[in-house]
Amino acid sequence: MSATPSQINPRRWAALLFISIAQLMVILDSAIMNIALPSAQSALHFSDGGRQWVITAYGLAFGGLLILGGRLSDVLGRKRTFTIGLIGFALASALGGAATNLGVLLIARAGQGVFGALLAPSALSLISLTFTNPKERAKAFGIFGAIATAGGALGLLLGGVLTQYLNWRWSMLVNIPIAVIGIIGAITVVQDIPTEGKRTRLDIPGAILASLGLVALVFGFAEAESRGWSSGLTVTMLVASVILLIAFVGLEAKTESPLLPLHILTERNRAGSYLSVGLAVISMFGMFLFLSYYLQLVKGYSPSETGVAFLPLAAAQAIGSMFIATRLSGRMRPGVLMSSGYLVTAVGVLLLALLQKDSSYTLLAIAEVITGLGIGTAFMPSMSLGTHGVEPRYAGVASAMVGASQQIGGSVGTALLNTIAASSTAAYVLSHAHAKTSTDTALVHGFSTAYWWAVGFLLLSALISLVTVNAPRPSLSGTEETTKVPEMVL
Repeated sequence: MSATPSQINPRRWAALLFISIAQLMVILDSAIMNIALPSAQSALHFSDGGRQWVITAYGLAFGGLLILGGRLSDVLGRKRTFTIGLIGFALASALGGAATNLGVLLIARAGQGVFGALLAPSALSLISLTFTNPKERAKAFGIFGAIATAGGALGLLLGGVLTQYLNWRWSMLVNIPIAVIGIIGAITVVQDIPTEGKRTRLDIPGAILASLGLVALVFGFAEAESRGWSSGLTVTMLVASVILLIAFVGLEAKTESPLLPLHILTERNRAGSYLSVGLAVISMFGMFLFLSYYLQLVKGYSPSETGVAFLPLAAAQAIGSMFIATRLSGRMRPGVLMSSGYLVTAVGVLLLALLQKDSSYTLLAIAEVITGLGIGTAFMPSMSLGTHGVEPRYAGVASAMVGASQQIGGSVGTALLNTIAASSTAAYVLSHAHAKTSTDTALVHGFSTAYWWAVGFLLLSALISLVTVNAPRPSLSGTEETTKVPEMVL
């Protein structure tokens, strides 16, 4: 990198603030809608199947188009795609807020997913290319990581307050002022980083195969949650996704201008980052899901009270990312820092597995704090490594792989851990039928079983981080990184 982006854009910290606000909007949206859905269902009079599709429509569009969105940001310019993503997300949110029936709401949710897939990789690649000074980069990703990891918990709080005290429509409309702030920042202070090399044509066949493969994968796991793993549609979608993604990899190995250059995936540090993040997100999505169920179904919390109960987790995630990870990043190798963070997270989730129906909130809050500190610490270097050693002209698609690993991990976590919890609950009821076991006791047993699985995924994330990530400890001397890290093939 011959240029010094930090010198090019003196307002880079203001740009980081606006980029992070925009990313927060994308993350908040999913959590808010999870809380608002029952009210939306009642107001618009649609079935439980329709409720599932409100979530699925967003996930299919977002997960299916992430790689294409990342490559478009490389080809068209990251500031341009970032701004387009913000405008489109705001318009889709306005449509959703004005929805009069399920069809309009589904179109709006799919639109949010489409523009979110354009916005998210643009945001991450802008930060990656803007902050090349190691010390500044650590701080920048600490701030961005804090927002990315704490956004889900904050979304639950905001969703509960908006739904309970205003109207479910505000769960969509709240995105508009956030998007407007992001658009103003994008126009005034965000600066794109020019990359060397000519603009290449877009790999249309690769885009079709990747998008269809990811859509089939996300849809397959969504169907597994609602229909079961042995459902014909579930099996068909998952098999189709494998076939399509294998065909995609085969095509990318041969084409001159691939949508996803395979060296993005074969460099060991990036590969370790993508894989460990995906496995950890399986656990985190399950944790959010079961804690929400536990607080509302077992403890009787209202939606707003549930959101407040997640605040220790959100605060701890921010501290872990902005302070702990940032301070330790210059003293520990990224792989060791990531592994340590995942291990701490596993301890917190282990405490959640010990919860009983009459457990105090104090125990839950302690578990949240430990979990938040660990995952916040682990995710900061993981996000930074997502573009480790990659050429600037591929920063968008490399950033998209971070989002894709999170989206796939979330889909797997929701379907797999929910199935495990439901099966364990049913088995507990059956085995304790003579004792007249309460529903709450059976539910808590199911949640506990799923938490133990979540601990296992976190331990696997820690192991993968320690073994595959061998990037050296970054120097925080204040000098710019001017050399490209050589590719290290797995």
